[in-house]
Amino acid sequence: MCNLYKMTKTVAEVAKLFGALADPPGNAGETVYPGHPGIVVADGRVRQMVWGFPLVLKGKNGQPLKPKPVNNCRTDKLDSFMWRYSFQERRCLIPVTAFCEAEGEKGAKTRTWFSLPDEELFAVAGIWRDTAEWGPAYSMVMTEACEPASLVGLDGRAFEKPVHDRMPAILPRGDWADWLDGPPDAAGLLCRPYELGIRVERTVEAWVRR
Repeated sequence: MCNLYKMTKTVAEVAKLFGALADPPGNAGETVYPGHPGIVVADGRVRQMVWGFPLVLKGKNGQPLKPKPVNNCRTDKLDSFMWRYSFQERRCLIPVTAFCEAEGEKGAKTRTWFSLPDEELFAVAGIWRDTAEWGPAYSMVMTEACEPASLVGLDGRAFEKPVHDRMPAILPRGDWADWLDGPPDAAGLLCRPYELGIRVERTVEAWVRR
C-alpha cells in the first residue's frame, strides 16, 4: 500500500498538463504523507485536499479518538459503504512524481521509489468527498502489483519479484477523462496493474525518520 509520495510540480504546471483551472496555491508540500494536504484534479480544477478519509475510532471510555486518515482504497472494495458513493460520484486524478513503498526487514525498512521512465508527472486514480473533520479529503485507489518484468532498476536490470503485492492504479493519459466522467462500471475497469514499465530506485533512506 502507498503511504508516501512526491509531487514536485507547481499548481500552475499541474493545471497546464491536465487542462484544468488552478485554485490558489495552498500549503501542500512536495512530499505527501497521510493526513497532510496534497494536490488533486477534480471538477476541472486543481485543488488542495487532505490525503485520507477520516476514520473516527473510540477509546476504552467510549470517547472519540483523533481521526485516522484512510489514504488507500482497494479496487475490490470500491463498492463497500465507505467508498461507494465517492467512487460513483466524486472521482479525481492525483498528480504524482514518484510513489514510495517500504522494503526490508521489520525495524530496518528503507524507502523504495517508483516513477515512470518517460513522465515527470503522472496520474493515479483517486476518489474524494467533503468531510466534517478536515474539509475535502481524497483517497488513492490501489490495485494488484504489476508483473516483475515491468519493474526496471536504475541499473537497467528487471526485477524477479514485485516489491509489494499492491500498487497505486496509474492511469495512462488516454484514460483520464473516462476515469473522471465515465460510468462507474467502466471506470472500475481502468484500475488495473500498469504494464508500460516502471522505474525503481532503491535507497538507504530509513522508512521512518526519527
